Amino acid sequence: MTMISFSSDRPLRIGTRRSPLALAQAEMTMAAIKAAHNLPDDAVVLVPMLATGDKIQDRPLAEIGGKALWTKELERALIDDQIDIAVHSMKDVETVRADIFDIAAMLPRADVRDRLIGAASLDELKHGARVGTSSPRRAAQLQRARPDVRIVPLRGNVATRLAHIENGDADATLLAAAGLDRLGMANVGAPLPLSQFLPAASQGAVGIDRLTSRNELVPFLAAINDVETFVAVHAERALLEALGGNCHSPIAALAQVEGAQIRLKGEVFTADGREMHAGEIVYDASSDGPAQLADQLLANASDALRSMFAS
Repeated sequence: MTMISFSSDRPLRIGTRRSPLALAQAEMTMAAIKAAHNLPDDAVVLVPMLATGDKIQDRPLAEIGGKALWTKELERALIDDQIDIAVHSMKDVETVRADIFDIAAMLPRADVRDRLIGAASLDELKHGARVGTSSPRRAAQLQRARPDVRIVPLRGNVATRLAHIENGDADATLLAAAGLDRLGMANVGAPLPLSQFLPAASQGAVGIDRLTSRNELVPFLAAINDVETFVAVHAERALLEALGGNCHSPIAALAQVEGAQIRLKGEVFTADGREMHAGEIVYDASSDGPAQLADQLLANASDALRSMFAS
């Protein structure tokens, strides 16, 4: 396989959403590629695009098309040869995708935890606090930990959601620590322990997408791939697929690579968090651990909870 080369005459075109966080992640990717291949600045360019998910801010994504609203413009640009690769937050990438697309590499994963904005801890949230989130997982986890809180819908980029808290539209919210860190806001919010708040599958991971037909990009992108992140995120995504969840299904998952084995934790909830089933499996890559864990999680679930999953 011949490795492709890029120059000022034929730069690598990196597609990204226009949000500040997406641009920060695209710049991280660009810097990693330039360093790995010793490319000059003008051999790599960013191609920012406005995603449908960024245009529609007044409704939960699950009501208007789900995760595809973050990725479809970038996928179309790959097909139309407007860009060579696309950068995604992996938790925004649909679990089941068309075979023409391939996540070829991932950057080293950042902090996977959620941070609480508006109080120093869940215990310190005032009684009946209005917590803004449009994430079914976060809503279920919050209501399980604090049944008195009231969930109010809240969407938008990081700055928009922080402004909503400042303006009193909600008393608190939850944001991914990774996004805050990448925006230079490492001191914002109180991190929630993983024992209390397992993250969304793929949280904190950045993926680089290509057309499957662009085989020449495989060795090029392999140079920036973080193998442990790649393996862990694929395990979490395999659990989502095995569960058959959708944008309405509250699921938490976290995988860690331990030598030749993978430790995978998962949790499923009813929408109000009153019912929760948690499980963990340690397996080697040759076995179908995610499917086994999915069966375990749903084995004792009520009909109401099982109805949220296609498994």
